[in-house]
Amino acid sequence: MKKNALRPRALTGIAAVLTAAIALTACGSETKSAGTPSNAANTVKDPIVTTYDGGLYVLDGESLKVAKDIPLDGFIRINPAGNDRHMLVSTGTGFRVLDALSPELTSIEYKGSKPGHVVRHAGRTVLFADGTGEVTILDSKTVGEAKAATRTYKSAAPHHGVAIELENGELVTTLGTEEKRVGILVLDKDHKEIARNESCPGVHGETTAKGEVVVIGCQDGVLIYKGGAITKVKSPTAYGRIGNQSGSDTSPIVLGDYKKDADAELERPEQVSLINTETGTLKLVDLGTSYTFRSLGRGPQDQALVLGTDGQIHVIDPEAAKVTKTIPVIKKWTEPLEWQEARPALFVRGGTAYVSDPTTKNLYAIDIAAGKVVTTVPLPKAPNELSGIRH
Repeated sequence: MKKNALRPRALTGIAAVLTAAIALTACGSETKSAGTPSNAANTVKDPIVTTYDGGLYVLDGESLKVAKDIPLDGFIRINPAGNDRHMLVSTGTGFRVLDALSPELTSIEYKGSKPGHVVRHAGRTVLFADGTGEVTILDSKTVGEAKAATRTYKSAAPHHGVAIELENGELVTTLGTEEKRVGILVLDKDHKEIARNESCPGVHGETTAKGEVVVIGCQDGVLIYKGGAITKVKSPTAYGRIGNQSGSDTSPIVLGDYKKDADAELERPEQVSLINTETGTLKLVDLGTSYTFRSLGRGPQDQALVLGTDGQIHVIDPEAAKVTKTIPVIKKWTEPLEWQEARPALFVRGGTAYVSDPTTKNLYAIDIAAGKVVTTVPLPKAPNELSGIRH
């Protein structure tokens, strides 16, 4: 297998490391439902959450002040749960629910070996457990309820995968084993197969574009699922890995990363991909700087945003496939060799971009339209993953 395949949020051939690293210990607090917080006076406004080595911080989304420090051992991963108060924290045994408004880590957990991707779409939250290949589907509004109804699908074999359920109940999910991932499968609402494609080596990551078009990354391009059919868009180079994508429900163009050195121990790419789901074409944009898997986002007018190692947010017009401006945020930085190690991260919500910097331990809020930093707050410990409440 190519070295490049073992990358961030990527195949967990690093599975053994993750299994040990993410064995988290935490005291469970009172179970919370999706209702009103027990103490409304202490409710966190528009929570932002960042992890650090030893726990996570829940921050006020406006002031960026730490509202709660929640200690947790091990390597921690966080994801929005798809409603207005909850997030999901990866643990050694599954996806644990964080009530970010209260804020507190609840005792509710969706069990799953080697918890991987969390996908929110069409009012549903879909969890993929890499250790078993099991997909768990919930109504996003019920995440955090003690007895939330769930539906499941079991993949043919365990693998580092991802799944998404569409509005009509169709389930798009990856195909593969722990050794090799090959493509995607589409199932109807009764989980009967309606389409498949096994021409997607190293399949990884997903997003949706305008019209509920699904885009899945490959080591040589992407697969596009729309209108009941799967099509392949090939990379312009023989090896052109697109493993992380960022889409928008109002744009037909998807932003993706792009790596073209199959033998690199750690490739530091300087191009991003733009996949047009209407025309089935792919364009590359040169940034003049490298970036990482935590660098991609979309702006309020569907701008493609990339946090570069030059410390700037590169704002790209996806239609023109050109960088229209850059926003200076932090100093130049270098991507660490190990993907679990802290590095600057980008999270976008509405017209605000949030950037974390583990070197200075600062968190920044950037007004995208104005092109400037509006808030800077120091954190007690170096931040790693960065996310927040998102419907």
